[in-house]
Amino acid sequence: MNGTEKPPGADTLNAAVLRFAAGESCDAYRTFGSHPLGDGRWRFTVWAPRAAAVALTGDFSAWEPIPMTRLPSGAWTVETAGVTRGQIYKYAITGADGQTVEKSDPFAAHWETPPANGSRVWDIDGYVWGDAAFRARHSGGNHATEPISIYEVHLGSWRAAAPEARFPNYCETAAALAEYCRDMGYAHVELLPVTEYPYEPSWGYQVTGYFAPTSRYGTPQDFMYFVDTLHRAGIGVLLDWVPAHFPRDAHGLARFDGTPVYERDDPKMAAHPDWGTLIFDYEKPVVRSFLKSSAALFLDRYHIDGLRVDAVSSMLYLGFGRGDDFTRNRFGGDIDLGAVSLLQEINALAASRGAMMVAEESSAYPRVTGSASEGGLGFTFKWDMGFMHDTLDYMSLDPLWRRGSHQKLTFSMLYAFSERFILAFSHDEVVHGKRSMLDKMPGEYDQKFANLRVLYGYIFAHPGKKLTFMGSDFGQFIEWDYQKPLDWFLLDYPRHAEMQRWVRALNHFYTETPAFWELDCGWDGFDWLNVDDADRSSIAFLRRDRAGRQFVCACNFTPCAWQLQVALPGAGTLHRSLCSDEARFGGADAPDPGPIAAEPVPFRGQSHSALLALPPLSCTYYRFDPKEEHHEAESGTAAAPVSERT
Repeated sequence: MNGTEKPPGADTLNAAVLRFAAGESCDAYRTFGSHPLGDGRWRFTVWAPRAAAVALTGDFSAWEPIPMTRLPSGAWTVETAGVTRGQIYKYAITGADGQTVEKSDPFAAHWETPPANGSRVWDIDGYVWGDAAFRARHSGGNHATEPISIYEVHLGSWRAAAPEARFPNYCETAAALAEYCRDMGYAHVELLPVTEYPYEPSWGYQVTGYFAPTSRYGTPQDFMYFVDTLHRAGIGVLLDWVPAHFPRDAHGLARFDGTPVYERDDPKMAAHPDWGTLIFDYEKPVVRSFLKSSAALFLDRYHIDGLRVDAVSSMLYLGFGRGDDFTRNRFGGDIDLGAVSLLQEINALAASRGAMMVAEESSAYPRVTGSASEGGLGFTFKWDMGFMHDTLDYMSLDPLWRRGSHQKLTFSMLYAFSERFILAFSHDEVVHGKRSMLDKMPGEYDQKFANLRVLYGYIFAHPGKKLTFMGSDFGQFIEWDYQKPLDWFLLDYPRHAEMQRWVRALNHFYTETPAFWELDCGWDGFDWLNVDDADRSSIAFLRRDRAGRQFVCACNFTPCAWQLQVALPGAGTLHRSLCSDEARFGGADAPDPGPIAAEPVPFRGQSHSALLALPPLSCTYYRFDPKEEHHEAESGTAAAPVSERT
């Protein structure tokens, strides 16, 4: 929205707070926080229903407390003059426990840069957006039938900051990131959390400011410019969002008014057993309003195109990380019913805006992407964690031993259409001793690159949307370190530049080939052509689009050249479209065989088949043209038959 929005008047403020307290608010950021009234006057409102007293304190009062008035609804408010945008403030809350603690504003639009933790007087109005055309083009929200290749980014370590700066700025990063994604063919950027957080090594996953882009990289308006710039370049922006837990920091949400306002009241269930953080109580109406409003803020005011919800399994299961020692729901079960209904509400809110909602959900919880009316959670997509683990386990094996684990390549198709999936190879897979994507691959130097090329080729042809973490696209050798920029100098070395060229080619081929994404959610878009050739560690499958155009993906996961028989749906010819073994991608440059005829040799229930010559450690895409061999025969250029090619 352009221009300025006024906060609720005094006569409606209490009514807005009551909506928040009832769990009915999706725009609580308009009520709480700091809001300009004009002539240097600002209103501050905070929710602390059980507090004995609340005072505003900040730069503008030389940190002397300004008493706030308690509304009948349980909020506290004050209007004060002489306030300047950017000044620091906190609330001195005397809790129900008799202790006075200085708290940052949970609804602050802007914060001090950590390790400082004060709130800044700020409003988010006035930015003039230029992304109307992008938003109009992407307002339909039919994401399942779109080509989606996501570039996951940690803003602090993508590129180095300016020499005099501690962190890169949103504005400085925007144009370079937009250009890189457009050149590489990515449809979306997904940002590791940029909601304000105090602890740097958490990478943003321990949030204290659910209504503020982190000040590490600039102001709220700088972040708007960042999103706007990517939109103008045709790139969508997704945001990692963390409604599962929050840190215990004294200035944050923990025991906000001396009692558990946002966390669970049950001491046994209040803290996360693995992470030491506090867990939201999703049954509490104020928590529901708080989290719905946070999501709506970023979708509405910051024009974010979707949210990837972190740690959904920990939200769904009351016993997550607790074994059998947990408090069950009212039916005696393990499911957090409040979390289920809240996720359904937030997903419905996002769907009404055409936004994408992605679940990082690692269990077998049913219908994560199913509709709420059918008992599902209503997410647009779910990360396919099983596919990620299986393929990385398989690829880490010496090719000699892959034949014994062939099912790890093929098992994903037994459940591929049970949900709408994103095939995500994220930041979590390249830290904490797991090694980089390239270094996971076995073999000597060149074989590592060849292995990674065939893996990426397989991923881009497999049903499901795609996600690649920054640096993995050019073969970063060392693990990701959030404190250091990526090793861009590696692009001076041929193999890394060739790897980047391969990923660029895959992205563009994927986007331009509807057969690889238009029918992602059912068997009408996929057929196995050779699924069980474990001895050769090779597979082949077919993808098709609504218009009937068909492409074949054939992969060889060994360093040996093979001839692989593949089933085909009728007479026609195969034409090589893209191959990881091409010299420009770092391969040995196996020659293009030219048109390959499908012959009337039945195989795997199909009437025709062909033999494909697979280069070592390669992925090859072929266009299949039905009945084309008749036209070729008439022109005197018939493809060589199977018998001659064997």
